[in-house]
Amino acid sequence: MKRLLPLLLAAPLLLAQAPTASPPPSLANTSADQIIAAAPASAWAAIDPDDIMVMDTAAGQMVIQLAPLFAPAHVAAIKALVKAGRFDDGRIVRVQDNYVVQWAAKPLDGKEPVSQPPDVREQRVRAAPLPAEYERSAKGLAFTPSPFKDTYAEAGWIAGWQAARDRKAGTAWLAHCYGTVGVGRDMPPDTGDGAELYTVIGHGPRHLDRNIANVGRVLAGIEPHAALPRGTEALGFYKDEAQRVKIARVRLASQIPGFPAWQMMDTASPSFAQVVQARANRTGFFVRPAGAADLCTLKVPVREAK
Repeated sequence: MKRLLPLLLAAPLLLAQAPTASPPPSLANTSADQIIAAAPASAWAAIDPDDIMVMDTAAGQMVIQLAPLFAPAHVAAIKALVKAGRFDDGRIVRVQDNYVVQWAAKPLDGKEPVSQPPDVREQRVRAAPLPAEYERSAKGLAFTPSPFKDTYAEAGWIAGWQAARDRKAGTAWLAHCYGTVGVGRDMPPDTGDGAELYTVIGHGPRHLDRNIANVGRVLAGIEPHAALPRGTEALGFYKDEAQRVKIARVRLASQIPGFPAWQMMDTASPSFAQVVQARANRTGFFVRPAGAADLCTLKVPVREAK
């Protein structure tokens, strides 16, 4: 059956210093962009090129960072599919407004990916199911808490990722925000095999947290894909092959000679704490700054390495 999104470093945890509730006077009129531009080299962390997936489609190039820290089995499966060329000549099969863009690898029989409603069965591409990597043990993860309340859980950042945790259960997970990349799946107990992926192109669907294998985020190139025509079938699937967007090739950055190196801001750094406060206390155009921000608004800065 078609795998879809449902509608739906010590123990105990090391707590990094949370940002203060308001910016210091010296930063009162400093924008987040200015803070990011002035951040020292020590505020940036390198992204492993083996964790960067580069997808070239008829709409453009999308650069994706994978998250083996949170979904190691799914990420390993995705990398194996990439190295086997399974995504080459695949298709973007679904574009649902304010929700997701979804794409599929080419099936093992070599036929073009099928885009059909969830009651249509198609060939499976794995022999054994992957674990349900929807959350993980928080043991050993340094958690930088957000200074602002969150509707869903205690929110913050782990190793450069927007995340949340449950202290009582001792678990942590990645949050679904704009640009999140996850694994399409069927109804439980199916967990997805990595052959169908999606990225969020709307308001962060946090109700999907802990229900889908969240495997990464888009670093660059989401814009032309978010602007693709919306599918007219149920859940935004494309009806005709002519509508589906061709995937030319997908590679890991480590497979591409000369591909630019990427960095993400260290979410435990003073610079990131300043970015958080600047985004919560905007000036200039703003007559009444919010004094707060939700987790998905507080994106982790990323950049090509200088």
